[in-house]
Amino acid sequence: MTDTASFIPLNFHRLEEESMLKESRNFFELMNRRRTVRDFSDQTIPQEIIENAIKSAGTAPSGAHMQPWHFAVIQDATVKKQIREAAEIEERKLYEHRAGDEWLDALAPLGTDANKPFLETAPALIVVFSKKFTIDDNGKQRKNYYTTESVGIACGMLITALHTSGLATLTHTPSPMKFLTNILQRPTHERPFLLLVCGYPANDTKVPNIQRHTLNQISSFI
Repeated sequence: MTDTASFIPLNFHRLEEESMLKESRNFFELMNRRRTVRDFSDQTIPQEIIENAIKSAGTAPSGAHMQPWHFAVIQDATVKKQIREAAEIEERKLYEHRAGDEWLDALAPLGTDANKPFLETAPALIVVFSKKFTIDDNGKQRKNYYTTESVGIACGMLITALHTSGLATLTHTPSPMKFLTNILQRPTHERPFLLLVCGYPANDTKVPNIQRHTLNQISSFI
């Protein structure tokens, strides 16, 4: 039986339909301008923007409300250099040995290679960790549920929050990423999920001329 005493009223503000349509269109236009950036300015970004974006990501739904994530923000130049060097070791293995011809052909239009200078140039890196379980203040271990789904949603909200604030991002997933656990000295029950680069794009930034799928290609209405 549900304990109603543990529930509070929903703070929901319903909009008029005209306002809803306007908000949905404006949001789509903003998100449709989002592009992955690989050339970053080294200009610092306001700390509060990063903090607010992480707090926004922390509002994501999660299995049993376990909130199985940790966000490690790296701004120190020495640590960013360590991360770049370790990531490039794995990336060279990928491009030279691990990736097959089909994978390399798919990457070719994006102009990527094993060199990742943005990991040092960008003012901030955010490493998102997925937690298999949580250890509470009393040292008790609690299992987390649907961690992959939960952390994936939180990452989407993090990227959206940063972009809405006027920043650019790059999702980077060198494999394997255990080096991030070691460099950042995170506990072994946390798994690196995503390395997110964020900052202002460089003045001369160009992006691949690629197109997104249409609504008909990505959806069906039954």
